[in-house]
Amino acid sequence: MAENIIPGTLDDWNRHWSDFGAFAELGPTPKYRRRLILNLLRNVPIHSSARMLELGSGTGEFAGEFCRRFPQSQYLGLELSAVGVRAARERVPFARFLQRDLLQAASPSDEGLEFSATDALCTEVLEHLDRPEVLLRNAAAYMTPGCRLIVTVPGGPMNAFYRHIGHRRHYSQAELRLLLEGAGFSVERTYSAGFPFFNLFRLYMTWRGDKFVQTVSGEPSLPLRALGKLLDLLFRLNLTRWGWQTLAVARYRGDVGRSM
Repeated sequence: MAENIIPGTLDDWNRHWSDFGAFAELGPTPKYRRRLILNLLRNVPIHSSARMLELGSGTGEFAGEFCRRFPQSQYLGLELSAVGVRAARERVPFARFLQRDLLQAASPSDEGLEFSATDALCTEVLEHLDRPEVLLRNAAAYMTPGCRLIVTVPGGPMNAFYRHIGHRRHYSQAELRLLLEGAGFSVERTYSAGFPFFNLFRLYMTWRGDKFVQTVSGEPSLPLRALGKLLDLLFRLNLTRWGWQTLAVARYRGDVGRSM
């Protein structure tokens, strides 16, 4: 899998996690998404012994929070970046993380295929791909039919930071629904969140342009940490409508993926 990470490119996730991992952990937008996802899991309760699959598990921030809340559950994270996998294993030693390129079809000998997830999460991944439907179809090999999938993707306009980390496109609710249905999932719900403060922060990122990329590289400064804490409080007042964060809840139909 690592051979598909070309150093210095938009998709060099070893570099991205090294450069922006601290901001991803402390920044207000990842925390906001984690709250949205956990609220979804509360509204549609997850069984205590669920098998949760995360597609693009990064450095394990969500895995750690999930496993603390559902200690009887099993957790499997699939991640392209070796840097991300190492960090996640250190952060959450009681979960399982594998380095995997989900743009390649699973081989019968691949580790993790026996997992048969009952629930799955794909957060801020699909926007990085030219053919996201390929990842979704290949990921289905790790799911049981009926597996519930929660997806988050950015909506709204592009900006310099998102282009820097390799975003290809942002999604409306209708576009995300069409993608999931074409990849073998039945969509139960789509919605948008983040108005007004998430949207305002995105406008600030756009206004800052390339300077924002430099600001959030490396260890966050004290002013950036303070701004992050303020935004974290404001984001708790966001509405789940009109925002530039797009979400979906879907079920794997079971008619693709398992034959691979």
